[in-house]
Order: sequence, then C-alpha cells, then structure tokens
Amino acid sequence: MTKSFRTLDDLSADVGGNVALVRVDFNVPMANGQVTDDTRLRAAIPTIKELQAKNAAVVLMAHFGRPKGKVVPDMSLKAVVAPLSKLLGTEVKFCDDLDTPYLATENLKPGEVMLLENLRFKAGEEANDPKFVDVLQHCGDYFVNDAFSAAHRAHASTEGLGHVLWSCAGRTMQAELDALGKALEAPTHPVIAIIGGAKVSTKIDLLENLVTKVDALVIGGGMANTFLHAQGVGVGKSLAEKDLAATALRIMEKAEAANCAIILPVDAVVAYHFAANSPSHAYGLDAIPADGMILDVGPQSIARIHAAIDDAATLVWNGPLGAFEMTPFDRGTMVSARHAAERTKAKKLISVAGGGDTVAALNQAGVAGDFSYVSTAGGAFLEWMEGKPLPGVEVLKVR
Repeated sequence: MTKSFRTLDDLSADVGGNVALVRVDFNVPMANGQVTDDTRLRAAIPTIKELQAKNAAVVLMAHFGRPKGKVVPDMSLKAVVAPLSKLLGTEVKFCDDLDTPYLATENLKPGEVMLLENLRFKAGEEANDPKFVDVLQHCGDYFVNDAFSAAHRAHASTEGLGHVLWSCAGRTMQAELDALGKALEAPTHPVIAIIGGAKVSTKIDLLENLVTKVDALVIGGGMANTFLHAQGVGVGKSLAEKDLAATALRIMEKAEAANCAIILPVDAVVAYHFAANSPSHAYGLDAIPADGMILDVGPQSIARIHAAIDDAATLVWNGPLGAFEMTPFDRGTMVSARHAAERTKAKKLISVAGGGDTVAALNQAGVAGDFSYVSTAGGAFLEWMEGKPLPGVEVLKVR
C-alpha cells in the first residue's frame, strides 16, 4: 500500500540546513498538568531521530483537546516538552507564538527540535484556512505527516500543508498504512472481521463496506442483539435497536450476495442486572428469558468464533463481544482475543485491531503486544474500515 506514498526513504541521506515540519499526535492523557501515558510521544521518536540523523532541524506540530480556536492554558502543549526531551535525549524548544512562528523556527540548527503550541488555539487550523497554512508553510522546507490518528481531518496541519510543500509519511504513519493494507486492501485470504460494540447505528457504513471485503463477519456485543431481533429471536430486555431490523436484514442480504458468511451468536450469557458479578446463566437463543439481558456471547458461540479464527489467514477486529468492562461478561472478548493472539504468535494469522474499546479490551486480556498491529487511531481507523478516503492520507499519495 505504501508504494503509492512517499516516505522518509525518499529524502536524501543528508538534508542538512533544511527544516522538517512534522505533524505528530501528542493528544496524550494528562492529569494535573502531567503526561500520564507517553505512548503517543514514544510513537513519534523514530521519525524525529531519523530526521535528526539526516541533519535536519525538526519542527513538531500537534493539537491537544478541543479549544475551538481560543487559547486555553490547560490545553497548552508545553506540558509535553519535558517528557519528550527526556525520551529524545535532547532539549526540545517550545514556540508559543502561532502568529509568526517562522521567526523562531528559522534560527534552528541541524538536529535541533522545536514544538509549536497547540495548533487548535488558532481557528485557522480546523478551518484549513489558507492563511494559516501559509503561516505554517514558512516554518519548514517539507512536510512529514506522522499522525494517522488525525488523517481523517482536513485541517491545515494534516491536509493543507500537503498541497503546498513536498510531503511524505513518517515512520508511524507508514507502519499504520502498511498494517492496514495487509488487513483489507491487499489481504491474505480467508479474511475474518470481528465487529462488536453496543450499536448498529454507529457502524452501518462499516458493516456494509466489510461484507464486500471479508470472507466471514463475526458480529457481537449489543449489535448482535439487533441482528437476532431482526431474525425473530426474542432478546428479552437486552440492548437492541429494534427500529434497525430492516437495516440488519439488508446488511445480511448484501453479505449473502457477496459470499460473506455472517456469524452471529448461537447462545448467550444472560443476567438480570447490568452490574459486575450479577448472577448469570448461558441460554440457547430459543430460551432467552423475557426479563433477562444478554451481556456476553455464550460458550458455543465462543467455540464458533475460535473455529472462524482458526480458518482465517487475516483478522480485523473492532469492538468487544460483550460487556467487557464487567466480570464475568468479559469472558467472550478475553478468550477470543487470547485465541487470536496465540494464532498470531504461531505465525498462522495476521491480526489488526483498532478503536478505543478494542485497545482497552486487548490490554485487559494482556495480548495487545501479541497482535500484528493495534491501531490507537480511533476515528481515522474506523473511517478507513468504512472505505472512506482520508484527507491526510490522500494528500500524501504520489501524483
């Protein structure tokens, strides 16, 4: 997939005297002005160090939170400077002037690194205002986008710069695009997708795209209840969007036409209270109590999911199979994740997962590091799975 994109490999070995403008994702968790998880900072290090090794000066651009074009002191990126400097082993300078930042960046020496203040303090960032693009353009000689997580936004620093400067993907962006290409764009078949979560309504586009691309689609979580209801199964007091029954049937018809097998639960773990450790019991679909709630897939369903994983060469996963935040209703998600991880470690499966709840579930299962690739990109990952073009990726394509 990345063959259609420029990468850092397309830069000469020595770009001394040049300034690289690098879009990164520093939208990190904070508490009391301190970074509490530096995962996203670490992700940017390979690209920064590689540019330093090429004798480039590096200007980092990022956003934090949603200040909506206004200066919000609690959303300053200055808090990132100290931990980033420590990770890099070099001083990171900071520029809080977003009106004329080029006055600071023009004095950078080869190998020096400067972080600009939260770009969203300027309304021109989210508006992709050509005037703000011009301000940023004067801060560097070429543009490196290393923030796949912001690639679904057509903002000044994610898309606008790509039209006015020579541009390429950074190493983190490149790794994401490589992984996604192997998962859906040029995958090894058979391909299985596991899609869970609460609501069909938030994933209609996703499901309709996937049934045309994968060989089997496992549907779990509250979403599965909507599909079961559409087929006439009584789901008791379970979460279900009953008004979307026709939509569910349409997706199933589209899947059948595309020769994609839909795998729905054949049994379920039912409780009477939505609370951890509530008394529960596994029931067949013909015996779901009228006053019960389906909170997880049952043991027979887990066995079917494991069999589907065993048959697959490629797995794409988004969303939990049950109420994974609560024991014992995390079991379906946990054991299936561990099974996929074992297949991946045995080199029998390429596994790509993404989305906030999914990442949390894989971490909870202790297997996030065993999947082939886990995307933390959230919205960008979902829009890519929906088959939508991402502005921040499209602008990097070789034209």
